[in-house]
Amino acid sequence: AQYSHHVIQEILGHLDFRKRDSPRVRAGIIQVLLETIAIAAKGSIGPTVLEVFNTLLKHLSLSVDFELGTKSGSSGSIDTRSKECEEKIVQNAIIQTIGFFGSNLPDYQRSEIMLFIMGKVPVFGMTAHTSENGQLGDLGTRRIQIMLLRSLLMVTSGYNAKSIATVLSAPFLDPLLSTSLMEDCELRQLVLEVLHNLIDRHDNRAKLRGIRIIPDVSDLKIKRDKISRQDVSFMKKHGQQLYRHIYLGCKEDDNVHKNFELLYTTLALITIELANEEVVTDLIRLAVALQDLAILNEDNLSMFSRCSVMALVAAYLNFLSQMIAVPAFCQHVSKVIETRTVESPCFLPETIFRDKCSLPKTFDRDDKSLFFLMNKIAESLGGSGYSAERLSVPYVPQVTDEDRLSRRKSVVDTVSIQVDILAGNGTEDKVNNTEEITFEALKKAIDNTGLEEQEKEKRRLVIEKFQKAPFEEIAAQCESKATLLHDQLAQILELTIRPPPSPSGTLTITAGHTHYQSVPVYEMKFPDLCVY
Repeated sequence: AQYSHHVIQEILGHLDFRKRDSPRVRAGIIQVLLETIAIAAKGSIGPTVLEVFNTLLKHLSLSVDFELGTKSGSSGSIDTRSKECEEKIVQNAIIQTIGFFGSNLPDYQRSEIMLFIMGKVPVFGMTAHTSENGQLGDLGTRRIQIMLLRSLLMVTSGYNAKSIATVLSAPFLDPLLSTSLMEDCELRQLVLEVLHNLIDRHDNRAKLRGIRIIPDVSDLKIKRDKISRQDVSFMKKHGQQLYRHIYLGCKEDDNVHKNFELLYTTLALITIELANEEVVTDLIRLAVALQDLAILNEDNLSMFSRCSVMALVAAYLNFLSQMIAVPAFCQHVSKVIETRTVESPCFLPETIFRDKCSLPKTFDRDDKSLFFLMNKIAESLGGSGYSAERLSVPYVPQVTDEDRLSRRKSVVDTVSIQVDILAGNGTEDKVNNTEEITFEALKKAIDNTGLEEQEKEKRRLVIEKFQKAPFEEIAAQCESKATLLHDQLAQILELTIRPPPSPSGTLTITAGHTHYQSVPVYEMKFPDLCVY
């Protein structure tokens, strides 16, 4: 066993040497590597762990280059199509080897490999993958993204994290969730499946498969443990980030049935694995915000997407109400679902996700009996330890700059502003800020509208400058500001800081005679910064 890593290094070297060979030859070498890893992975293979992954990911990228290069230079001949198929065999062999190797590593090494693979996922416009002829960048990038996420999915399969915080640390979670905002429904599906692998520590996913209204959740025999202190801490730190990505994921108009199914499963798994009273409250607020998203339709979603979001909310609130088992809440949810069954079946998953579902022409916003109402939910949960005041605050996703990687103009142009409606833990430190409204105040508010427009225009010009101006110009401007600031600071320090008098006396010369003036220590005045 102690020599097994030598064999792996030899095969990796051989693969590098034959990297220009036919796809069948390369696939054969990778197959041999897979068989070798089956022997070596259980033992120690030392420093070759990252080397194996690095080499395989490099050859995955090369294979995509070869495939896309063949496709762009082809005239659709049979020989060309067979080469493309063979390259896909190479790619699948690499993904299988990465997954098999990763799943056989000990947990501490597996988490390192997950971080390593996530760091290799290319991003449009930043670390964009470009092939030799330079025109296949976007297509190549998308292919690499999907394959790396498929590899990550295999590595995370069967990984049982003792604490969610250790496996979903910020260096891993941030880029993973940023990928979940990309405009590609398959990429978003893979991200959610990776999350499920890591969150689901009791193998409940199979029981939740398929988005549906479950008549009796207790029949599923859901396994769960009491929420640990580390998991509570994780949700306090990253909960809003997870909710935000679920919310934004529902807004994508290219979502298909599988996307909504995976979003539903994500909500259900968070409820099972990570939810205390505070998290349940936030999840209810999120669900109602999703319902409002479909009703108001400010994002101009298609009728299918709007009905699908309504169905997702119905399926989830039905699951959640039975999990927390508050009778009044269950009753309200059941009543809405019954009304929908009769009057608007397209708002339920069993109807909207059928192959042939006739979509409604219009969306009746005024029929309150079809919607889950927050005032009734708050009233039903108020006496069961849930904060009615917190429930009454509408959910608004935080605006951050971490999704700049999603390659959307609307996100790139957004100035990063963190808005936290609920400061601290919520309602305990609530401050009642009231301002007397007078004629003068109203006049001032009206007069300020022109100033606001000017401010917006200034902000737009600043953003545009930083996006389009040459780097040297931006650097010179920043340097001049820094120099000015430094000079002003030096002036202030010159005015405020004087050398303290010395008790041994200071020498002064008056009319040609020298005098020593001594100051006792207790009379000396030191600057505040010098006093301990």
